Amino acid sequence: ITSLFVTNQYLPKLWKSRSYFYPGVYFVSKQIAKASRILVADSAPPYTICEYNLNFPDAIKNKVTYVGHFSDTKPRDSKPLTDLEKIVKGVDFGYWMRTGNKSTNDGTGQRYEEVFHETEMNNECRIISHAKDDKSIDRVVGKDGNHYSVTEAYEKNIEWVQIDIGFLTECERQTVLKECKYAVINGSHTTMGEIIGNSGKPIIGMPIYDEHTNQIKWAEERQLGVLAENKKQVIQAIESIKQNYNKYQESLEEFSRNFNGNGAKNTSKIVSEVLEKNK
Repeated sequence: ITSLFVTNQYLPKLWKSRSYFYPGVYFVSKQIAKASRILVADSAPPYTICEYNLNFPDAIKNKVTYVGHFSDTKPRDSKPLTDLEKIVKGVDFGYWMRTGNKSTNDGTGQRYEEVFHETEMNNECRIISHAKDDKSIDRVVGKDGNHYSVTEAYEKNIEWVQIDIGFLTECERQTVLKECKYAVINGSHTTMGEIIGNSGKPIIGMPIYDEHTNQIKWAEERQLGVLAENKKQVIQAIESIKQNYNKYQESLEEFSRNFNGNGAKNTSKIVSEVLEKNK
């Protein structure tokens, strides 16, 4: 029976704290190796974000196809700008993304809050997307210390330092990514591809899992972002990116040119070809 396995992991490098997972990792990799073809949801080398999570042995490399990221490459549509989109225009800010399941999302949010309480962050503008469909989260914190709704902040032309949004619309997300100076993430594969590939923005990665650490380290080595494992390192990363922004932009432009965001289309094509062949 012909089988296809779509993945962005095979034999990830584990750090000392989680080395006890290796027996399980080896077991899973052996099951993946049984597939007729292995489709990696990433750009081909040397632009493979998940490179350190793969480590394919020579014996199965002939089965591997890099199909590209499962990414949304469509430009923003022509809908009118929302009040949120209007108040971020022309502001120097960072985009702090909370993603993942509840424990990952909450853990990421807690780490972000620790950073925000540092004095160096008092005037560092940021937008936090909570990835929760909850309008009660939405608020704007002005530099005057007062809280406003997004519409109120726009209408009163409030100078803001923090915007919390439960859930960004697709248009808002694209605008925020376009306007932000950098993005802070936990290092998830899909999100990294979207930010450094589609949007060409540097990342600051605060990893939750070893697979995140591997991907952020890969990006850091290529000057596409910075690995930050605690609040002090995040603040240093923000400063480093701002001081060396042109160098990051050069690296990001090259990466974006070679970014393959057509994973869904390419995978669908391969599946169709396999089905046709096996009729």
